[in-house]
Amino acid sequence: QVQLVESGGGLVQAGVSLRLSCAASGGTFISYAMGWFRQAPRKEREFVAAISRSGDSTDYADSVKGRFTISRDNAKNTVSLQMNSLKPEDTAVYYCAAAGPWSVRYYYTLHNSYDYNYWGQGTQVTVSS
Repeated sequence: QVQLVESGGGLVQAGVSLRLSCAASGGTFISYAMGWFRQAPRKEREFVAAISRSGDSTDYADSVKGRFTISRDNAKNTVSLQMNSLKPEDTAVYYCAAAGPWSVRYYYTLHNSYDYNYWGQGTQVTVSS
């Protein structure tokens, strides 16, 4: 069973960049497809980005495409979310999620929250205008 711990959130001004990291432990990291989701106040949790077990396939929400980049380091058991050109509407709690182990095909990405069975505790990102 994998445990996920996010870090890197904070309070920033619009237009700057922020990098979130998620450290995984307790499982075989490469056996999990990974994703990032976010939840703003009074809104439902929404998909942000996903990456396959291989790291070769990625998927993004339209709202972040071209600004955010997801990556993973299977040797270091980490997945990251590079967020550029941040906007106030990016303000939310960001969650790292894992789907597996071994149940997701190597090059597949998942964008539905119900496909993920492990979640981190979340990290707050606040973007001021």
